[in-house]
Amino acid sequence: MGLALLAFELAGKNSAVVLSGALTLRVTAFVLLSPLAGAIADRVDRKTIMVTTHFIRMLIVSLLPFVTEIWQIYLLVFALNIFNAFFTPTYQATIPLVTGQQEYPQAIALSASTYQLLGVLGPGIAGSVAALIGARQVFFLDGLSFLIAAVVILTLPGHLRVEVNQDSSLSRGKTWQDIKEGTSRLFIDAPIRYALAMQLVAAIAGAAILVNTVGYVEGTLKLQSVEYGWVMAAFGIGATLSAMAIRVLNQRYQRTTYILFGAILITLSLLPANFLSLMPLLFLWLLAGAGQTCVNLPTQTLIADRVPTNVQGRVYGAHFAWSHLWWTLTYPLAGWLGKYWSDRSFLYSSLVGLTLLGIVQVFLSPRPEYIWHDH
Repeated sequence: MGLALLAFELAGKNSAVVLSGALTLRVTAFVLLSPLAGAIADRVDRKTIMVTTHFIRMLIVSLLPFVTEIWQIYLLVFALNIFNAFFTPTYQATIPLVTGQQEYPQAIALSASTYQLLGVLGPGIAGSVAALIGARQVFFLDGLSFLIAAVVILTLPGHLRVEVNQDSSLSRGKTWQDIKEGTSRLFIDAPIRYALAMQLVAAIAGAAILVNTVGYVEGTLKLQSVEYGWVMAAFGIGATLSAMAIRVLNQRYQRTTYILFGAILITLSLLPANFLSLMPLLFLWLLAGAGQTCVNLPTQTLIADRVPTNVQGRVYGAHFAWSHLWWTLTYPLAGWLGKYWSDRSFLYSSLVGLTLLGIVQVFLSPRPEYIWHDH
């Protein structure tokens, strides 16, 4: 929210170009650095990584109020997301480490639902603060939140290291081998490979929602930014409710069943969207948000289920990079459809997603696993 206001202050009507450039840099940092971050997370105390990245991000965010040029936005956003790329895979791999075997699926779901809930509340809080104290001062509040989070992480007991005796050397050859191992484990495991492909399906619909909703609400429906906020809040609320539901249901269905259901739900939600008024669109985006979480959340849990603890960091890092690589493909697709077929952008995105969904289901769907024994 603060970044959007800052971009508008500096670039005016060209603020969308500034934001799209910053978004591209954000994803690029994730794709390039997350595998390396995951490899390091398996060999270094994870508490140290999380606390250090929090302090550095606090400093970077606190520089944003002093920005006077657009290139400074690009530089600081890229720097910020370098350290996001190191924090997030480490954090994801730490959840199974600090919880028991029976608790980590619920812990991952709780983490996701909290994240989605704050995604709904955060813009409203930021907008209120900006109205009271100014847009640039929002970044100081954000920096304070990083400081508080770092202190909370410091209160965790002991070290958060996979194996105390594990080799912690970071030679180039060993690190590159760890990065390759993280990616290879994503693609040799059939359920994880299937989940990663379904995340591409969900990214097609998700990018269409993030890129083209504002044009549809304010351009086609001739509504205001307030209604646009309602629609995007519905998307976030759907994601939050879905995370809570998965946390309750947990072991009732296979992870891949949730993933397939979520991919179908978010893709079909787009199909009639170009022909609807505000209220039906709110309902569809609620369903779409639920579908997005049904794909992403069980994928994280699958990795914790099927990957040994001592290599989970590098696998989460590789997954974070690959799943964000999908968005570097789907954002341009959504923008292209929105530019040339604005009156059918959701419809065509849905058709592309349904086609890919069918291909993935036919060729990558994992076979049921059976346990055979002799009498």
